[in-house]
Amino acid sequence: MSKTRTIIPNGFSIRKIELSDFEDVKIVLAGLTTVGPITLCTYETILNYWNSVKLMNKPSEYAYNTSVIIDDHTHTVAAIGTIFVEQKIIHDGGLVGHIEDIAVNSDYRGQKLGKLIIDYLSEQGEKLGCYKVILDCDVKNVGFYEKCNYNQAGIEMQTRF
Repeated sequence: MSKTRTIIPNGFSIRKIELSDFEDVKIVLAGLTTVGPITLCTYETILNYWNSVKLMNKPSEYAYNTSVIIDDHTHTVAAIGTIFVEQKIIHDGGLVGHIEDIAVNSDYRGQKLGKLIIDYLSEQGEKLGCYKVILDCDVKNVGFYEKCNYNQAGIEMQTRF
């Protein structure tokens, strides 16, 4: 991974997800998958949980890091993504970052905000000391993630309930 810092385009900022993002987050994530009838109370409970889980070897750092790209003019969530960090037994208790739930608001697609959030989350994983950052994606999105310096390293298997 690169040691360079993500350059945020003028008019946008990146920050940690907040309670006030509730409505925008539902809209943006609905462009990715089914969100369901989540309530503000449930959303707040999830954010509180994420803010309670710290890394064992870095107690000042969070294991769950959901970031949003904000349109500074409209204060709209333009994109969202999460990196959560897993403490492993292997690699001397090393850390693995998992990128999940990358979504861009349909009004902001084509502005390279998806790549921006991936680059930013990857940098966060590097800063937290992860020895690797991984993600799963749909086959149709492989080209996009290759442009973000990710490469195919296996096959995902799943069972759904």
